[in-house]
Amino acid sequence: MKTRQTYRFYPTPEQAQHLNRTFGCVRFVSNYALRARTDAWRAGGRMGYPETDRALTALKATPEHAWLNEVSSVCLQQALRDLQTAFVNFFEKRARYPTYKRRQARQSANYSERGFSFDPETRTLKLAKIGRIKVKWSRKEIPKPSSIRVIRTASGKYFVSLVVDTESKPLPKTSKAIGIDFGVARLATLSNGERIANPKHGAQHAKRLAYYQKCLARKQKGSNRRAKAKRRVAIAHEKIANSRGDSLHKLCTDLVSRFDVICVEDLNLRGMVKNHSLARALSDASIGTAIRMLEEKAARYGKRVVKIDRFFPSSKLCSCCGQVVESLPLDIREWTCTCGAHHDRDENAAKNILAAGQAVTAHGAGVRAVRPKGRKASRRRSANQGSEHAKA
Repeated sequence: MKTRQTYRFYPTPEQAQHLNRTFGCVRFVSNYALRARTDAWRAGGRMGYPETDRALTALKATPEHAWLNEVSSVCLQQALRDLQTAFVNFFEKRARYPTYKRRQARQSANYSERGFSFDPETRTLKLAKIGRIKVKWSRKEIPKPSSIRVIRTASGKYFVSLVVDTESKPLPKTSKAIGIDFGVARLATLSNGERIANPKHGAQHAKRLAYYQKCLARKQKGSNRRAKAKRRVAIAHEKIANSRGDSLHKLCTDLVSRFDVICVEDLNLRGMVKNHSLARALSDASIGTAIRMLEEKAARYGKRVVKIDRFFPSSKLCSCCGQVVESLPLDIREWTCTCGAHHDRDENAAKNILAAGQAVTAHGAGVRAVRPKGRKASRRRSANQGSEHAKA
């Protein structure tokens, strides 16, 4: 399986200057091709990757764009391929329409095998027209990558991301299954009664981030002090992202090592964040990132993640008798069924998720709740979809 390994590197001033020039050329080519394809579509025509490739060759031959020849042509070609991939994802409804690259955002350049050389024994990495770069390797054995991506973050740090072929390393089987109910008040509640608190990294750094953003707003546009203030804001965001990623990696690794089958809900997170009263808390919890990490780690270590239908009434269904209550507002965190069973809302949902996941594993079919038909019922489901699954 192909995985990414990211390492930080420290370029010399000359290398940093050339990398900045490379990022600028990649950004220009990507935006130029996006504009050309958009204009062609509006004119009723069609422009794909071959047409943009020929347009780039003609563009580099003009005297006013001769500076494109100062950087590696591999990065420019890869920029067109990345744009083609973005359009494919858009047409297959996996992503939105491609957007223009900004100078202030994170910059990157992709190198294929023709644009770099790597020696696994000496761990020497050389880039075309740049030379050897000083990388801080954090692993003992590094396989030869098939492609690399050089990244400069908004905070000014440089990273190199390697795409390498790795073998899956199955962990010992435990013959255990677990159901997980993700939420906001608690990040996760397991069907065995375990409760994982929500670290709320964004809320912890909210005051500091607000202070840096206020300082940024007071700086004059285009000044050096504004650039420094913008870098401080980027560093604050980077700390939040690193803390959140570290917590999720530890949580997902622990779950995959303890359980063979992990059952989760297929939540409509895009619809849930449209609820403005829950959007910030949902984004801070990073439920979607946690589920993707679980799937990636499960595939790497020989475990399995089972997703149940998003319309399954996991919170309203009694895990003892199977009765479904008509209404269960978000402010009700505990409730008692008519059979006499007293439930914690999240723990009951986790038990139902586990039972539904085991049914999917046994029968190989999805679990979907019986819903009333009709347009009004459809509109009512769409309006209540976020509030049903968000655990405020």
